[in-house]
Amino acid sequence: MNNFHNGWKAFSCFFSAEYCQNFLKTCYLKNNIANPDAKSYENCYSFLYYLEHGQIYYQQAEKSPLIIKPILLFYGLVHLIKACILTIDPAYPESTAVLAHGVSTRKRKKQNYLFFQDEVKIQKNGLFPYMSEKMFHMKHLEGEKIVMEDLLQLIPELNDLFLFHENKRTFERIHKDGEQFIISESVLDFYHMTRNRFKEFLTVKMGRNIEFFEEGIRFKLQHGVSNAIPLKFNLDGGCWAFPLQKNKIFHFPELLIHYLLLYNLSMIARYETEWWSELTKMMPNRDYPFIESFLQITQKKGPFLIYQYLTQSQAKSSI
Repeated sequence: MNNFHNGWKAFSCFFSAEYCQNFLKTCYLKNNIANPDAKSYENCYSFLYYLEHGQIYYQQAEKSPLIIKPILLFYGLVHLIKACILTIDPAYPESTAVLAHGVSTRKRKKQNYLFFQDEVKIQKNGLFPYMSEKMFHMKHLEGEKIVMEDLLQLIPELNDLFLFHENKRTFERIHKDGEQFIISESVLDFYHMTRNRFKEFLTVKMGRNIEFFEEGIRFKLQHGVSNAIPLKFNLDGGCWAFPLQKNKIFHFPELLIHYLLLYNLSMIARYETEWWSELTKMMPNRDYPFIESFLQITQKKGPFLIYQYLTQSQAKSSI
């Protein structure tokens, strides 16, 4: 985690076609993909340019007014995600079906519209279901409707804002003792579970990745934190955290959560001009502080999650 404290400087190693080719070859060998030499050579510049274009979008977003920031951040994240997909699918994109966004939103916002209550719907084809399956082995998401409030409650850096506005915590800090993770037993009250039932619950969510110890809720991860759903890393606090809101997207990796929030905000910024302008100028309700805070968070967290994914892909590979 500490390698990312310099932000985009952490990506410097990727701005070399030679390094990118070797990196992709490592990934293709790990995934038993045929002709790794040829395919890594073919894709090294696409991979590099996805990262470079993503970086430019993020850097422009940092300098831009709030009113267009979601659009720049969304397309920046899309480019970074495409680079990640290239590490596991050298043929991407094989068809135009995978180029759509993969989610949809209401075309017209109703009167008294509130962002917290808005929904997006996952489609059968497009980037979102494709990345969900390829990067996180998640299938059969088509037709799911996801509420914005549920997404916001799974961003650990927003915990303090939820506490201030709604007097509720959304995350519990996880303490570390060497390689061991320790969750406070106060979490059991939120989940209405005994300690043993909670351990069973985590075992189902993390599979073979988790090994418990006798004392309290103390465990070790066998295959790294990339498979440690539902743990989330709080970039502001520099610590791991456990969600206290158990909703239907509790198991979503955080990269998917950022994608869905940015998708909806970018659509609003483009097509709901009146509502978006009033929100940014009048700040009428809690929507504004949560949206503005999320955009500040995702400015750093999006590249962090991508860097984490790429470096963990490399760590698990060997040429």
